[in-house]
Amino acid sequence: MVLSAAQDDATAAVRRIGPTLVFERLWAETGCRAVIEGVAEERKHGFALERAIFLTVLHRLMGGGSDLAADRWRENYRIAGVEALELHHLYRAMAWLGEELPAPEQHDRTPFAPRCTKDLVEERLFSHRRDLFSRLDLVFMDTTSLSFEGAGGQTLGRHGHSKDHRPDLPQMILAVLIDGDGRPVCSELWPGNVADVTGLIPVIDRLRRRFAIGRICVVADRGMISTETVAALEERKLLYLLGTRERADKVVRAVVLADTAPYVPLTITKRGHEIDYEAKAVTVGGRRYILCRNHQEATQDAAARDAILAKLAQQLKKGDKALVGNTGFRRFLKTEGHGHFAIDPAKAEQDARFDGVFVLRTNTDLDPLAAMLRYKQLWTVAAAFRTAKHLLATWPIFHKVDATIRLAGGKGLGPLPPTSRGAVFCSFLALVLKSELEQRIAALGRDGAWSAILADLDSLTETEIAHDGRRFLVRAAPRPAASLALRAAGVALPPTVQALTAD
Repeated sequence: MVLSAAQDDATAAVRRIGPTLVFERLWAETGCRAVIEGVAEERKHGFALERAIFLTVLHRLMGGGSDLAADRWRENYRIAGVEALELHHLYRAMAWLGEELPAPEQHDRTPFAPRCTKDLVEERLFSHRRDLFSRLDLVFMDTTSLSFEGAGGQTLGRHGHSKDHRPDLPQMILAVLIDGDGRPVCSELWPGNVADVTGLIPVIDRLRRRFAIGRICVVADRGMISTETVAALEERKLLYLLGTRERADKVVRAVVLADTAPYVPLTITKRGHEIDYEAKAVTVGGRRYILCRNHQEATQDAAARDAILAKLAQQLKKGDKALVGNTGFRRFLKTEGHGHFAIDPAKAEQDARFDGVFVLRTNTDLDPLAAMLRYKQLWTVAAAFRTAKHLLATWPIFHKVDATIRLAGGKGLGPLPPTSRGAVFCSFLALVLKSELEQRIAALGRDGAWSAILADLDSLTETEIAHDGRRFLVRAAPRPAASLALRAAGVALPPTVQALTAD
C-alpha cells in the first residue's frame, strides 16, 4: 500500500539517517556529549550548544565546509535536537570552544596560544576514558598547516613551510597528539613560521602538566628531530624514540651501518602477507641506536636501483647530453677522461647499504625488536592522519576586517579568532569519532575503507510518505559498508516500514 501510494498522489520527504545513527552513538559513548554538556552548564547560552557542536562535527565527518554550509547541509539529514538552531548559534558555539579561559587558568598555556574552553573539553574527555589500568606513556605527534585568506587577517598567521602547498598565504600549524592505542588526545596550534622541532618541546611540557603524566616516551619521525630537541628531551628526563636521517647522519653512515653484530629476526603477518624484519642495538659514544631492516623493502629498493642503472646505461649510449636535468641519475655517476660521465659501481654499492634500512635513536632500554615495533606504530598513526586530512580541511579561513578578530594576547599567534580555534577543534572531535569507529571495526576483524563507509552511510535514507490522511516512514536497505559501521557501533536499524501516529 505504501509503495503504491508513492506512485500516486502521495507527498514524500526524504532524509538521510545513516551518519546520525552511527556517530550519535559514538558521540555519546566516547564521552563527547556528556563532557560538552558538563562544561557548557557552567554558563547559560539560551540554545542547544551541544547540538550545535555535534552538527558541526557531523558535517566535518561527512564532507566539511563552513558553518554556513553546515547550516544548509543539515536540511537533508535527520539530526535530533537541531531544529531550532540558527546560523548564528553555530558561530556562537565555535566562539565558545575557542574562548580564552580566565587569567588564573592560564598557568599551563604554551608560548604560542592561550588556554581555551576546548582545552577543558580535551582534558575531561581524557579523564572520561581513563581508568585505573590506562596510562598515557606513549605519545605520537603529527602536524599539518592551515592557511588564511581574505582582506583582513593579514597578521593572523605567519608565513612558513606550507604543508597544504600554499606558501603565499599566512598560516598556522595544527599538531595532533595521539596515544599508543591510536586515540587522539589533544590538539595544539602554533604560528606557521615555527618549525615542528621548535613546537615539540613546549607541547610535551604542557602535555605532562595537563594530563598529570609522570613518565612519557615521545615517538616522532625524523622531521621532528634536531640536536637541540634531543638535548631538551634529555634535560627533562623524557624518554624518546626518534627516527634519524640515515643518509645525512655521519655517525649512522660511518659507524652504525658498519656494525657487524648479528641481527635479531622477526616475521610479522599483516593482512595475510608475511613481512620479514630484523633489528639490533648499536651504541656509539653513549648514544643508543636501533638498526632495523625490512627485507621486502630491501628487495624493492634493490630492484628500483637496478632499473635506474639499466636506464642510465641506455642513456649514456646516447651521450652525456641525454642526462641533463635528470637528478635521479646523478648519485650513480662519476666523471672520466675528457669530462665524460660513467656509472660508478662504488656509489651503487654504497647506496645498497641503505636498502630497506631505517635507524632509530633512543634513550630507552627497550630491546631492538620492541623499539622497532613501537616506531612502526608511528607509521600507522601517520597513515591514519593522512587519511583524515579532509577532517582538518576547515581552511582556507576568510576574514574581512582585522577589527572583528579578538587579540589572543601575549607573544605568539597574534590575532587569533575564537571561532577559528573552535572550528579547528570540531575537526579534532571528528577525528576522535573516526578513530573510535575504525578501532571498533578492527575489533571485528574487518577493514573498511573510510570513503566507502561515508558513502554508504550517506545513502541510507528514510522517506516519510503521507497518503490519504496517514503517514509512514520507509527506510532504504543499507549498503555493505554502512552495515559494517552500524554493527561496529552497536546500532540497530529502524523498521523498514513504520506507521506514524497523528501529531
